Amino acid sequence: MSWERQINIKGPAEIKIMREAGHINASVLAAVKERLQPGVATADLNAAAEEVLKSHGCVSPFKGYGHPPFPTSITVCINDEMVHGIPHPKRKLKAGDIVSIDCGTIHEGFVADSAFTAGVGEISPEATNLLEVTEGALYAGIEQMRKGKRTGDISAAIQNYVESRGLYVTREYTGHGVGRKMHEGPQVPNVGKAGGGLLLRSGLTIAIEPMVLIGTHETRVLPDKWTVVSADGSLTAHFEHTIAVTEGEPLILTVL
Repeated sequence: MSWERQINIKGPAEIKIMREAGHINASVLAAVKERLQPGVATADLNAAAEEVLKSHGCVSPFKGYGHPPFPTSITVCINDEMVHGIPHPKRKLKAGDIVSIDCGTIHEGFVADSAFTAGVGEISPEATNLLEVTEGALYAGIEQMRKGKRTGDISAAIQNYVESRGLYVTREYTGHGVGRKMHEGPQVPNVGKAGGGLLLRSGLTIAIEPMVLIGTHETRVLPDKWTVVSADGSLTAHFEHTIAVTEGEPLILTVL
């Protein structure tokens, strides 16, 4: 598949709609984050997300996506689960867990996509450091989202930030363009060389999403054919924002 053929530059009116979608998506994630308590079922987190989406007349692009069709509106990943975890009524949060929540929102034909990882109650120093490094890597990547830079600058910034702190970044899973579809071009890996890749232009919108692991960069997929876990069972974290390249500073679309 050629990602470069799917690139769509957005005009000001389209960016405005994507900002509205991003605001809704941030509201969804905020509502879910409030419910990260011991004993809460992951399916209840999905229900909370769908309630907020419904209140805005929106749906998630996640639900029904792929093969087999993804069954819920958000993904919920716990501890060694990195991405694409499926919420379940019998899966309940425990004190000390770290939980990654990813959600997308379709609003007026445009998609916003973002994610966060947070602790359930008090978490270990190791987990705290993992969250801080992963979120820091996200903002290191965002800093490179400027007209005249290249996608390789984003990738290199994320990789260097993570690896200089003794952690590992995924090779298989990437950031991506986003707009009228959840996955557009360009593909933006979490590893790469500065100065390479696609030239960034004003109006380009990309979901940057570092996925960081404590013990290895290697992963495997569980039998549900969706949930991706660290190969060695070590902790993982995931942060994501949808960003627009502008004539000036990078514009984070998925914030309140």
